[in-house]
Amino acid sequence: MSARSYTVAFEGVDAHLVEVQCAITPGVPAFSIVGLPDKAVSEARERIRAAMNALAIALPSKRITVNLSPADLPKEGSHFDLPIAIALLAALDIIPQDAADATLALGELSLDGTLVPVTGALPAAMTAARENRRLLCPAASGPEAAWVGATEVIAPRGLTEALRHFTGQTPIAPSQPGEVVRDQDLKDLRDVKSQYRAKRALEIAAAGRHHLLLIGTPGSGKSMLAARLPSILPPLTAEEALETSMIHSIAGLLDQGGISRTRPFREPHHTASMPAIVGGGRRAQPGEISLAHNGVLFLDEFPEFTRNVLETLRQPIETGKVLVSRANAHVSYPCRFSLIAAANPCRCGFMYDPAQACARVPVCGEEYLDRISGPLMDRIDLRLEVPPVEFQDLDRPADGEPSSVVAARVALALKQQSVRFKDFADLRTNADLQGKFLEEVATPDAEGRDLMQMAAQRFNVTARGYHRILRIARTIADLEQSIGVRAPHIAEALSYRIVRDTP
Repeated sequence: MSARSYTVAFEGVDAHLVEVQCAITPGVPAFSIVGLPDKAVSEARERIRAAMNALAIALPSKRITVNLSPADLPKEGSHFDLPIAIALLAALDIIPQDAADATLALGELSLDGTLVPVTGALPAAMTAARENRRLLCPAASGPEAAWVGATEVIAPRGLTEALRHFTGQTPIAPSQPGEVVRDQDLKDLRDVKSQYRAKRALEIAAAGRHHLLLIGTPGSGKSMLAARLPSILPPLTAEEALETSMIHSIAGLLDQGGISRTRPFREPHHTASMPAIVGGGRRAQPGEISLAHNGVLFLDEFPEFTRNVLETLRQPIETGKVLVSRANAHVSYPCRFSLIAAANPCRCGFMYDPAQACARVPVCGEEYLDRISGPLMDRIDLRLEVPPVEFQDLDRPADGEPSSVVAARVALALKQQSVRFKDFADLRTNADLQGKFLEEVATPDAEGRDLMQMAAQRFNVTARGYHRILRIARTIADLEQSIGVRAPHIAEALSYRIVRDTP
């Protein structure tokens, strides 16, 4: 007797189809699982034995062999429990083989036969839709998987319900998508008093997905500004929400199947390790830069991160993806994020205050910021110093623009970019501009070119820096709904680059 079912093996956000083959043959009674399983998959046989016993199903005194094909693809995770159980039930003629053939299953079995939710239901549903199969998953994972919409999702609470569904005794209604999670706790930009130049830089960063470095004394409002960036960003599009949610699904961060339309805002501590930031670990899990995909990565106390961690950001910032290479896995994750970094001007933080500065000023500041290498600094589009807020400004009522007003301008600028990039799959915002297309849409007028040439000679602007200035100027022009890039746009863009000379 033999039968088969289908499941997936995860490699990053990709879910590869796996055929679960089960054969029951005469011989010494045994239950073997082959096909490069890890420890969790190998232990599935004991969970399945107990679950079958709870359903009063006796396994035959024969040799049971389960093969996970393709055999050279590593199989990791407890989600193989359910598809192995389905293949075994089909081999025992308890459920029809054609029903098992038309189903892609994943789920962990408890000893009493109930199904435990697992990570990765969303990418598994994508694979099921691509293979024209229905998805069978635990009830708690059903609302998440149903967001794909292109395949039927059956989500029983236990193996008993799945059995009754397959045999037609008690059909299970398809799962419905979970609730759209709405973040009602977005902080308003109007709470920030003074700091008009910093708020302007934040608006530019939001309008073009530019990276921003804020340098200022402790208490000047750097973290406060960064925390309000999500309030001026537009909601995720349907495509972006699905991309981001697939990464969060792999990481097990989706709450009760709900998908958020609010852009991610990740703020890891400066003691975070390299695998925590870029991804890794035994199963090559996504790191903070991938969890911030289509959103914001806020790195407070930027120079306090280890040098290795900071240097690993250089390639992801440039390419929008990261390759996590381990001995047993090479996994690629998307990481198109906006980096917002905050730093004190020196270790004590009071380099600009003669009354509180240490005796090593200005050497201490140079040494402290030198922890940020020149190549990494050159990749940060906007840099500005955030001055301390005067007491009289704190004592005044808020008089700045609310986030809703700024968000409206940002939305208009991004809409203009979406029209500009409608024929380019890899381009979404001005931060992605490069090559000939960058020159076509961001070449300034004659006065702007003269200004760029003068700045390039005086401040030793690199080729990368030159292109980033053009991108910033294009975003500033978009915020003004200007067709062309003019000298004032170039001048403002330059003002955000010439804070600390870079070679």
